[in-house]
Amino acid sequence: MSAAFSRSWCLGGRPDQANPDVGFRGMRTRLQRFIAQLTTASPTPAIKQMPFAAFFVVALFLALLLPTQFVSSGAAVIAAMVLALVASILAVYVSSRPVHPGWVLLVPSIDFVAIGLLRGGMGSGNSAFGALVLLPILWLAAERGRRFVLFATLGAVVAVLIPLAIEWRLAFDPQFVVRSLVSPLVFVVAAVVVNQLARHWQARAEDASQRAEERARLLREAVEHAERLAEREAELRALERMFRGLWAAVTEQSVIGTDRTGLIDAWSPGATKMLGYTDDETEGIRRVDEFHLQDELAARSKELNYPAGETVLNPGFSALVEPARLGVAEIREWAYRASDGRIIPVDLAVTPRLDESGDITGYLFIASDLTKAKELSRLKDEFVGLISHELRTPLSSILGYLELLRDEDGTELTANQLHYLSVAERNANRLLRLVGDLLFTAQVDSGMFQVDQSEQNLSAIVAASVESARPAAATAGIELAMSAPDRTIIRGDVVRLGQACDNLISNALKFTPRGGNVTVSVVTDAENATVSFQDTGMGIPPAELDKLFSRFFRASTATRNAVPGVGLGLVITKAIVSAHGGELGVTSEEGAGTRFTMSLPLAPVSA
Repeated sequence: MSAAFSRSWCLGGRPDQANPDVGFRGMRTRLQRFIAQLTTASPTPAIKQMPFAAFFVVALFLALLLPTQFVSSGAAVIAAMVLALVASILAVYVSSRPVHPGWVLLVPSIDFVAIGLLRGGMGSGNSAFGALVLLPILWLAAERGRRFVLFATLGAVVAVLIPLAIEWRLAFDPQFVVRSLVSPLVFVVAAVVVNQLARHWQARAEDASQRAEERARLLREAVEHAERLAEREAELRALERMFRGLWAAVTEQSVIGTDRTGLIDAWSPGATKMLGYTDDETEGIRRVDEFHLQDELAARSKELNYPAGETVLNPGFSALVEPARLGVAEIREWAYRASDGRIIPVDLAVTPRLDESGDITGYLFIASDLTKAKELSRLKDEFVGLISHELRTPLSSILGYLELLRDEDGTELTANQLHYLSVAERNANRLLRLVGDLLFTAQVDSGMFQVDQSEQNLSAIVAASVESARPAAATAGIELAMSAPDRTIIRGDVVRLGQACDNLISNALKFTPRGGNVTVSVVTDAENATVSFQDTGMGIPPAELDKLFSRFFRASTATRNAVPGVGLGLVITKAIVSAHGGELGVTSEEGAGTRFTMSLPLAPVSA
């Protein structure tokens, strides 16, 4: 090992650090760490006893090597060595297991006695080993509490006075007397200083420990927070990937996002496919109402009485989002204009985008292309109309010839033949009614359905339908009741309104089991007359109520209980009520019954 390396290593640096200043700082750092360990790390009694035992070994070596020069009383030296050995063994013992603190303090107390005997046995009080008394003084003075200063002082006095007990002539030695008086005072001062320094270091050590614990706690919390952030970040990335995947997968519907004023901030691949514009051409540049027909927006705005909505400067956009802004779910048919000028009919759902506090930050416009559906509906209506016309003529002919067979003079039919004719007539009439219903629905879909309105007594129309249904109710064992005022004047088509009432009463009777009740009532308010048709039948599942007014739809309870019908009666009834400016509603509870309400505007009172 080179001298430079050795010097550097001894001074606390690395081999490449031979600077004496650096080495001195390293030694000072080590000393500070050692002192801190003595005061804060609670060294064991065995470690505290090690310096004392080492110096006693040196004293023993000198006594054995030069007995004539150092030993004045062999017995005192032997007693000192024995006590030092006992104190060291005791220090090791109390360090290896938990004991009462008093046993620990017994170690420095024995050390004081051993030092006094050593001083008395090696030079009549003039022993060079008198400074050993500082070691137990430091031990005791470094303990927490002022009382240990007193213990250290008493121990020092014992160590100073024991030589007098061994050699009483020392009492007449002026130097011994002076040392005996001055030394305890010096030791007291040293004990006080050490105790104060120990208290200071212990306070700093406790503060440092608390700070370290606080830093460790904060570090743990920071690590946990970082781990939670990493988990949330991973979750957000996964959600973002999933959202991007879903966003890219929605190609059959147009999804457009806007802020509160209609400026587009999200444009889906489905919107690009439907309208022909890319997100770069729309996001942050165009407004959603630019893709609508302006006359549609103006009509809707007028219908809503020109809502101020999000901005009075853009009433068209306000008309688009007004129901959503008010919290009303609405799916409405609109028309989009594509980049190539095509007009695309769409079913448009508008929903608000909310922030954490529930405030509206924008809107989502989700549109489904109705072009194919409308074309299919048109072809279906044409087919239904064509087939209905083609069926109506032969059916009328069949019914005519059946009537001729029944009424032909000179021909007497048997009972079986009359029965056969009756069955044929009944089914032909049923088929003719079905053809009539199909033609009616075709007229409604084509917009050619009209009603001949005049002032009518709605109570009388309802009463006529109830009376017509009484024989069927009696046959089915169902009680049919009615309550209505004498006169309820409306403007309407008596034939079509009668047809609507007949359909609703017939439905109520078909869905009500024997022993049930059907109640028809008419009530009025300031503006409307409402006819209610309440039955105690099998009811309709809640999930099917929205489908009741679709063509050819039949409730699951109807098919399960084999209730006859083709699913056109309610479609026709709703069309009749709507043509009169009214509304047809339904509420039902499966197993308890159904209630249909037909609300019609009252005729204006003549001045």
